[in-house]
Amino acid sequence: MILAHSVHGSLRGVGVVLLHSLALDRSVWDDVIERLGELPVVAVDLRGHGASPGNGPVDIEDMAGDVVETVEHLGLTRILLVGLSLGGCVAQAVAGAAPHLVGHLVLADTTAWYGDGAAEAWAERATTARTKGFDALAGFQLDRWFGDRFLTEHRPRAERLLDIFRSNRIDDYAATCEAMGRFDFRSRLGDVTASTDVVVGEFDPATPVAHSELIASLIPDARLVVLAGARHLSAVECPDEIAEIVRRGWQSVDIG
Repeated sequence: MILAHSVHGSLRGVGVVLLHSLALDRSVWDDVIERLGELPVVAVDLRGHGASPGNGPVDIEDMAGDVVETVEHLGLTRILLVGLSLGGCVAQAVAGAAPHLVGHLVLADTTAWYGDGAAEAWAERATTARTKGFDALAGFQLDRWFGDRFLTEHRPRAERLLDIFRSNRIDDYAATCEAMGRFDFRSRLGDVTASTDVVVGEFDPATPVAHSELIASLIPDARLVVLAGARHLSAVECPDEIAEIVRRGWQSVDIG
C-alpha cells in the first residue's frame, strides 16, 4: 500500500520519515516539521488513518510493509525514521525488516510490548469504539496526551487533535487496537542495527518510562532521553526537543 503522505523539501534519495500515533494523522508532526527547516521530510498517514485506506484486520508488520513500500516508491534509499507511540511500534518493525533502509531511528513514547493482558485490554478498547463510539474514549485522551501547562497554554491545538481522534473510522481504529495488543518486538530488538534514540515523556501514562528503558537496554548502544514534565505526545508537547534530537541524528549517521 502506498500511504497518503506529504513531502517537505527535496528528498534526493534520503529523508526523515515521520510516523504518527494511534487515531491521529501526519498533522501531529506539523510543529516538528516547522522546526526542521531545510531537512527533507516525509510525513505519512499510516494504514487506516487520515487519508490512507484501511482494509480490515492488520498487524504492525503489515503497517511496516506499507511504510517500506511508500519510502521506496518515493525513491528513498536511506532514511532517518521517527515513530511516535503506534508509529514507534511500526518503526521498530521497519528497522527489523529493512535494516538497509534505516540509518537512524528515533522511538518516541512507545513500547516493544504492552505487557501481560495487552491483547485483552486492546480488544476491550476496540469493542468500546465499536459499541459506544469515540466519545466514550475521547474523555481521557487529553490528560494522557499532555501535561496541565500545555493544555492551559495550547488548548486549541489539543482540541484540534481531539477532533481528529473523533473523526476516525471505527473499524480501522478497532483493527489497529487489536494489532497493538498482539505486538511483541522484544526478542528482535537486539537485531536492530540502526543507531537509536529512545525518547519518552517523564509522566507518560500510556507508555511509561520503564517501556523506553527496556527498549534502550535491548537495542545496542541506544540512547535514552527523558523529557521533563512531558506526557505521551512529545511531538506536540515538546517539538523543540524532538526536532533537536532529529537534527542530531541526521548529523550523526551517513544519511545526509
